[in-house]
Amino acid sequence: MEYTHPEFLIDVVTLNSKLGEPTLRVFDAAVFLHPQASGGYQVESGLQSYQHAHIPGAGFIDLVEAWADTTSALNFTVPAQPQLAQAIGDSGISADQEVVLYSSGHIMWATRAWWLLHHAGHNQVAVLNGSFKAWQAQGLPTESGSHSYPPAQFSASPRAAVFADTAEVERGMHGRVCTVNALSPALYEGTGDFFYKRRGHIPGSRPLFYDHILDQEHFLPAPELAGALDAQGMLSAERVITYCGGGIAATVDAFACKLMGQDNIAVYDGSMSEWVQDDSRPLTEGAQP
Repeated sequence: MEYTHPEFLIDVVTLNSKLGEPTLRVFDAAVFLHPQASGGYQVESGLQSYQHAHIPGAGFIDLVEAWADTTSALNFTVPAQPQLAQAIGDSGISADQEVVLYSSGHIMWATRAWWLLHHAGHNQVAVLNGSFKAWQAQGLPTESGSHSYPPAQFSASPRAAVFADTAEVERGMHGRVCTVNALSPALYEGTGDFFYKRRGHIPGSRPLFYDHILDQEHFLPAPELAGALDAQGMLSAERVITYCGGGIAATVDAFACKLMGQDNIAVYDGSMSEWVQDDSRPLTEGAQP
């Protein structure tokens, strides 16, 4: 068995051979989250990490502000399409360029950036399998400082259905939607020290911890990945919605579905951070959906 869409991933050897191609755009999209004793996370841009060391010629994508709706009360909210298209163009990306995304933090930030570009209608985007750690493990060259691509014009062809809002998630609780929680077992079950204001998971949602479909930030081989997704009914479902704490880790599960050919899938952008704001929205504790 092979990935249905192997073009969504690129390995470090292939990327290294392509560096310097005039239509190639490579980006680090890292963000770092630091849990706080009072709950929630402190958000730190990955810019400093990128400036310390990055793939030669790579630019940096700011998912905290430039590629997010900063008027939202929640972090990382997807911007309106005109703002997102502007941010994509300002980064130096046009529709006819090949884009490769990685993260000097966790690969989830690369899949989040991939999901935003997919949402905007870009069709030539790949995630670096293994991310920056794999690049470093191969002893491939890096550079410090910053690099910016010339601004470009990007015209969006939106795929609105790849993001879900709270109303769709609520409808899905009573329909044929396969809703999947990408958080750790402790967060899903509500048993850990950290939780999002209230403990538990959206009723009816199934668990698939994002880390269980990765091996050192490489996506599992196709047979193993298909097995993990099938176990939660994700490849056969009519519609899939993934969620996490803030719409980031959920893109790992969603991207995996895309790799294996499940196209009717959305990320709940607000995820638990939005769901828990209204105490009338139910939560279920424990290991059962």
